[in-house]
Amino acid sequence: MTTRPLSLPRSVLISTIAGGMVLAAANAHAACPIELAVYGDAQSGSEIDFTPTGTSATVTNTFRMILDNNVVLNGIVMWNEGVSRPNGALMYKCPEGDTTGDELAACTPWHGVIYTSDDKGSIGLLPAEGVEAPKTLILPDLGPMLHQSAAYGGSGFSKVPSDVFTLKGCQE
Repeated sequence: MTTRPLSLPRSVLISTIAGGMVLAAANAHAACPIELAVYGDAQSGSEIDFTPTGTSATVTNTFRMILDNNVVLNGIVMWNEGVSRPNGALMYKCPEGDTTGDELAACTPWHGVIYTSDDKGSIGLLPAEGVEAPKTLILPDLGPMLHQSAAYGGSGFSKVPSDVFTLKGCQE
């Protein structure tokens, strides 16, 4: 018995290789953990970049929101006691060291529960680190609250983001 090498048309080989590359890219995108996720807002061009939190006992997620005019808001998420929810806060130019509740409130232009959504429209809560990044983030009332903040206008940002951010990619 004689064996011959399998001979496939060039177009089939190219299609097979291209399909494999698409699947590999999809798997790489799907494997992005929340602590490396990058989200974008199509309305304003704003981004949310998550970073690893480290060893904090109370903070479950750390991120920053990058607005136009290079305005950066620092964000954290802490899950509350009782009815467990991921409470996010965005801070702008907060004082260093010990701060009073009033000082912290004055430099926090947004706080609230962070929700997620998948491709099917199912709503959930922002997961802690080590979990696959959700497809969409929903920060209720973000736009209106930021519009009223000290970071808006003048030398601050001018494009108000929507409340919905979509997964753009994964940091290396």
